[in-house]
Amino acid sequence: MSEREEKFEKMLQGVQEEYDVTISKMEKLKTEGKTKTVTYRQLMSTKLTLQNMLSRYEIYGLLD
Repeated sequence: MSEREEKFEKMLQGVQEEYDVTISKMEKLKTEGKTKTVTYRQLMSTKLTLQNMLSRYEIYGLLD
């Protein structure tokens, strides 16, 4: 595997991990009834951004 491919794999893993952490934080806030907070809305924005990135990887056949 080339250095570039290794960097891509590392980035992809980081995006997937950040997406999972973001979802967990959102679920915690949701159970606390804090869906109208600035923090929740910032997490929603982050989630959508990460989801968009992952969708693009999938479109180009870079995800399993």
